[in-house]
Amino acid sequence: MRCKLLTAATLSLVMLTAGCSMFERVIYRPDINQGNYLTPDAVSKIHKGMTQQQVTYTLGTPMLTDPFGSQTWYYIFRQQPGHEKVKQETLTLTFDSNGVLTDIKNETSLPKNG
Repeated sequence: MRCKLLTAATLSLVMLTAGCSMFERVIYRPDINQGNYLTPDAVSKIHKGMTQQQVTYTLGTPMLTDPFGSQTWYYIFRQQPGHEKVKQETLTLTFDSNGVLTDIKNETSLPKNG
């Protein structure tokens, strides 16, 4: 009887100190994708000198536009696959006052979780 009680107490203590961390990989976490998914083929079609209408036709509507009139468009795709770290891709397009594409920046980053 005493051996069973000691075993149960030890097992309970181990479970409490380990918490759920030992079961983290067992618990299902769905992939979370947010934003504009852009294929490498679509991005390769973009080049300086294109109009805003041509870019919209090729990539679709941007996720964000600069509200202060600097004609900057942001295509943002954020992905969190299951138990892996968040990955974010940002395509920043800048147009001149005539609506012609003048600058292209394509960045991949790993933002903090949370």
